[in-house]
Formats: sequence, structure tokens, C-alpha cells
Amino acid sequence: MTDPARPLTLLGIESSCDDTAAAVVRAGAQGGEILSSRVVSQADLHAAFGGVVPEIAARAHAEKLDIVVEQALAEAGVALGALDAIAVTSGPGLIGGVISGVMCARGLALGSGLPLVGVNHLAGHALTPRLTDGLEFPYLMLLVSGGHCQFLIVSGPDDFTRLGGTIDDAPGEAFDKTARLLGLPQPGGPAVEAEAAQGDGTRFRFPRPLLDRPGCDMSFSGLKTALLRARDACMAEAGGLRRQDRADLCAGFQDAVAAVLAEKSRRAITAYLALAPAAPALAVAGGVAANGPIRARLQALCDETGLTFTAPPLRLCTDNAAMIAWAGIETLRAGVDPTPEQLVARPRWPLDSGATPMLGSGKKGAKA
Repeated sequence: MTDPARPLTLLGIESSCDDTAAAVVRAGAQGGEILSSRVVSQADLHAAFGGVVPEIAARAHAEKLDIVVEQALAEAGVALGALDAIAVTSGPGLIGGVISGVMCARGLALGSGLPLVGVNHLAGHALTPRLTDGLEFPYLMLLVSGGHCQFLIVSGPDDFTRLGGTIDDAPGEAFDKTARLLGLPQPGGPAVEAEAAQGDGTRFRFPRPLLDRPGCDMSFSGLKTALLRARDACMAEAGGLRRQDRADLCAGFQDAVAAVLAEKSRRAITAYLALAPAAPALAVAGGVAANGPIRARLQALCDETGLTFTAPPLRLCTDNAAMIAWAGIETLRAGVDPTPEQLVARPRWPLDSGATPMLGSGKKGAKA
């Protein structure tokens, strides 16, 4: 185990989806400091396709990784040889992008002689509140993004207990599909939120899936289908989709997602408080954590139940390499030795390996 008082400076590399990122983070006795964080978005490359094209993403990562690494080191004023280690996302994610990042990090580590730490992308999100707010273990985490949605009790950098999650579409995926159905640009989350701000969330009463069942599991695919039917009804009535119809549809959809997340969070909080944590807290992370109305619902819930509510700055909600560097620091300080499996690109890598797979399993392992 590394002395927590000894400063550690790590380079983080992230390429699991459509953002190529590198960052330098330094940690001492008083927490972490982001010395640099560079993110190159691929949104323009995928815009015409209505979603991320894995092959295009992988090629773009290969072209940009060395550039963002060089920029991150220059911005931080840290030479490669002055680092203590390199951390890289080695899963889960689009395998072509993950391979690009892992191979870049392997080359840097081999050339510099630095230790290399393979990081679970989801752990990066889940540990972000430790970087930004110094949250104490254990805390309750709602990890909500484009590809994942789950409740986790975070008890250590490699100790996660899943209480529940989505059994089909993740909320971010549902936001993206809603945007496509309504002719809004990608990424869908910000576009739907902006449109919803002009709409009436009470006009369309969309279903709140699985609220009639116990537990913390969620489902959002039926909600997406209900929105499609409501859109078609509006178009049949007006001969097209009117601007106000679209805004009201977005508002109703967003309100339904927020209601489901709030109620399921309430149930997760009950299970979490049974552990009698010394400093009870609910943290939210992932791309959908940037949604203002969802944050407001969760804040109100924490005010009601007496928990501290923590949400990262918006720039750390979406994919970034600062969270990967920080997860690497937490791993080194906890004395968790990287295994060969952690340094191999993996499309699937559940945080709670002991939990029953929620989305099925195959030769490549559990999906979530």
C-alpha cells in the first residue's frame, strides 16, 4: 500500500467510446488536483449516423491519442519521466477504442519504464466524488450514463456492491433514441433537456416502468416506445410534428426518467442506510448526471432523507481522463496489484463481479 501522504502524479488515458481524453492528476495528503484535462470530441464525425460508429471511433482515437497526451503533459508542466504511473481505461467500452487507448498506454509505459494501471471505466465514474469532494467510504452511487445505469455501494476503490440497475436501455441511451425520434441533434441528452425547458411536462403522462415492483431495478425501453406512439399520434393529428408538441414530448419524457430515478434512489437509500454509514451520502456520476432536473430531484430527495448529495462538475460528468488518473491513484494507494486481466482491453467488465448479470452473459463475460 502506498503512503497516502506521498504525492502521486498520474497520467490518465480514456478512449472507451467517442471522446479521446488525457489528463494529469496529482494527489497528496489533502486530496487530488487536476493539473490538466484534454478531451477531443468526435461528435461531428458521428453526427450524420445518428449514433457512434465503432470503426470510425477507433480510427479517430488512434489519430488523436498521442496528440492529447502531449497536450495534457504540456498543460500540466510535467514531463513523462516525472510521472509516478500511467492509468488507462481497459474496459468496458467499444473494443476498438479501448484497444487504441491500451496500446498507446502500453507503449508509453514500456518506453518510460513507468507502472501501468488498467482502470475500469465505470470505477472512474464511481470514484469521481472522491476526487472532487473527498467523499468518505462507503457512499451510495447512482452511475447513470449512455451505456450504464446502476446503484452501487462504494466501499473502496475495488469494492462495489450493486443494488440494482437497468434491465434494458440505460437512460442516456433512451435520451439519444428520443432525440433521434424527434429530429433533435446528438448527443441526445443536452438536446432533449434544452427542448424540455420549453415544454409542459404534464401534457403527456408517460409510464414509470417497474415502480410497481420492489427493488432497485429499472427499465426504460417501454418509455421510449410510449414516446414513439405519442409522437405518431401528434403527427397524425397535425400532419407533422409541431414545435410545441416536440417540447412537450421532451418534457414529459424527461419528467418520467427523473421520477423513476428518484423513486429507485429512495429504495437504494433505504438499503444503504441499513449499513449505518458514518457520513451517509448519495453521489451521482455519468453523462446523465449533467441533467439539471434530474440533479434537482436527487438533491430534494437527499434533503428529505438527510444524506449529503454530491454531483461532479459538468465537465467531469461526461467521459474524461481525470477520473481515470484518479482511479489509478486510488488503486495504487489501496495496494491493489493490477492483474494481467486488468491490462487487457475488455468490452465487458462489471464492477460487482459477484452479482448476477443483469443484461445477460456470453463468451466475453457479463455485460453489466
